[in-house]
Amino acid sequence: MRYWVLALALGAAMPVMAQSGYGAIANKMANAAKNFDVADKDHDGFLTKEEANSGSTPFIGAHFDKIDKNHAGKVSKEDVVEYIKSVRKPAPAAAPAAAGSTAKP
Repeated sequence: MRYWVLALALGAAMPVMAQSGYGAIANKMANAAKNFDVADKDHDGFLTKEEANSGSTPFIGAHFDKIDKNHAGKVSKEDVVEYIKSVRKPAPAAAPAAAGSTAKP
């Protein structure tokens, strides 16, 4: 059930992410969510490295070791989503004014 909620949440977020310049990331998230279940051969809700490299989840297979932060040998959909969010580059922040600046015209 929670995977359906996750899939719905990801689906709702896709247009917003695409409009904000995260189109490639949104596509990767959508593809990963869609193909995760196909690659999960034993239907346990996790992908092993072997399952991830099976062909239907090339992004997860290519980044498996980084996604598997706990080194458990398996990753969940939540792990994949967290990894994708972590590689997004935040918008550059405005440079703060120098404290105590006394520039004179």
